[in-house]
Amino acid sequence: MSKNYEIERKFLIKMPSISALNENSECEEIYIAQTYLKDNTRIRALKSGEKTKYIKTKKKKVSDLTRIEYEDEISKEEYEKLLALADTKRQTINKTRYKYPYKNKVFEIDVFPFWQDRAVVEIELESEKEEFVFPPFLEIIKEVTHNPEYRNFAIAKRIPKEKI
Repeated sequence: MSKNYEIERKFLIKMPSISALNENSECEEIYIAQTYLKDNTRIRALKSGEKTKYIKTKKKKVSDLTRIEYEDEISKEEYEKLLALADTKRQTINKTRYKYPYKNKVFEIDVFPFWQDRAVVEIELESEKEEFVFPPFLEIIKEVTHNPEYRNFAIAKRIPKEKI
């Protein structure tokens, strides 16, 4: 299992133009089904074009911005077996992620089917103090890095009953 440090900031944004994202040839569109298991491990099916890969991830908090991430690619069969261990208190999160490169960074814009007016953008950094510039088309509502209600783990507990 690979171990990485993930330093990330997260922002709530106004819903961007999906057609503009799709028109950018460098922007990658990925469909994600994300499920949490009873032991808080996360499994994902990520579909990009005709290819689907399956990832198993466990995270450990170091600070609000930094986590240790243990991640492995798994087989479709292992993924399907692990689905049987899903945390029944949390729903599978289905979202479309747009990986948008800008000024030597990749902005990951997550569009959820239960929000029509907003989305979330994440940016991975080299350090907690690193500065960056947003793509000009992104309209920031507020930073939610420190707000646990905007973590996918919490969102999975509130859908579909509540629209957040």
